Amino acid sequence: MKSFMKKAGLGLATLAISTSAWSADPIKIALIHGLSGSTFEVFSKQTHTGFEMGLEYATGGTNMIKGHPIEIIKKDTQFKPDIARAMLAEAYGDDEVLLAIGGTSSGVTKGMLPIAEEYERILLVEPAVADSLTGPDSNRYVFKTSRNSSMDMQAQALALKPDDNLYVATLAEDYAFGRDGIAAFKSALEGTGANLVTEEYVPLKTTDFTAAAERMFNALKEKPGRKVILIYVAGGGDAMGKIKAMEPQRYGIEISTGGHILPVLPTYKRVPGMEGAIYYYYESPNNEINDWLVEEHEKRHGSPPDFFTAGGMAAALAVVKAIETAEELETEAIIAAMEGMSWETPKGTMTFRPEDHQALQSMYHFKIQVDDEVKWAIPQLVREIKPEEMNIPLGRTN
Repeated sequence: MKSFMKKAGLGLATLAISTSAWSADPIKIALIHGLSGSTFEVFSKQTHTGFEMGLEYATGGTNMIKGHPIEIIKKDTQFKPDIARAMLAEAYGDDEVLLAIGGTSSGVTKGMLPIAEEYERILLVEPAVADSLTGPDSNRYVFKTSRNSSMDMQAQALALKPDDNLYVATLAEDYAFGRDGIAAFKSALEGTGANLVTEEYVPLKTTDFTAAAERMFNALKEKPGRKVILIYVAGGGDAMGKIKAMEPQRYGIEISTGGHILPVLPTYKRVPGMEGAIYYYYESPNNEINDWLVEEHEKRHGSPPDFFTAGGMAAALAVVKAIETAEELETEAIIAAMEGMSWETPKGTMTFRPEDHQALQSMYHFKIQVDDEVKWAIPQLVREIKPEEMNIPLGRTN
């Protein structure tokens, strides 16, 4: 709290110095996320909480940047691409926002990319994950603070310690998130000697994984060495629990998956000792910003911050630094400030790669620990996987 008050004092001093140089017109920022119509709503709400807390932290509690009050405009995509495009166009056009943050689903967010280019305004992607969001179909107005599928899967591959003794079957949902994720996992296994024996894709909202699981069992059960089913499913349906109930261990098959949000982690108690990689767990990072986030979130909400709370805060911290650094309060100046920019977040240092605007960041190798005194399974930190350990493919290059 002392560090926050110190930051508040610095923020007020900066405000006093800069007010004369900037008008008092509000800086309008749109949060374009699905707030209804999907189980993913919780991701959006966490992002909004984190973004607002990030603005508070970065501005020392003033919610002002260079003398401008910050005005947040929230819009609901309802997880529909056509509505998302309309909401983003409305934000840029009618609301005249300086920039927008969004969206939640990778498939929905992909449809928003051309709107940013049409209006020549920044779209900061958070929390959608797919690699393609900064890929060839993206554009120079798109930046991304969320991790991407390659980070998920390269970290997951490192956690599995791949070699020629490893045989893997994968399960993912059949849309941008799942397809990009498995493509990234295959790339991460290249040169390790590990064997990918089959890929299974299921429709979104699948709840019956029996047929896919049987096909994976059949592909793996006669293989020598270590046999693993890798699950990369973002939605509901409890794929891990249902496959675990089919007793893959009778064939010597393990389950591995990445970390998840706190409401899902109780289900991981069924797989003690499982290793994987996670984007964020509140006990993993060790830095002043995360300490503040954890303390304040516990105080205000009675629970620790989650995956996308940290992501929302990272996005806010990026926005504030970019605007503070930019020579003018307009898009081109902010793009110039953001390209190659490094800034501090609850996960430590992030850096926008100049070529494709993906934020490079750490991931965390975990091992599941079960403690009867904790209601969820604990993804106990094994080690931090630094950005330089991951060879993240370049997306957009123009």
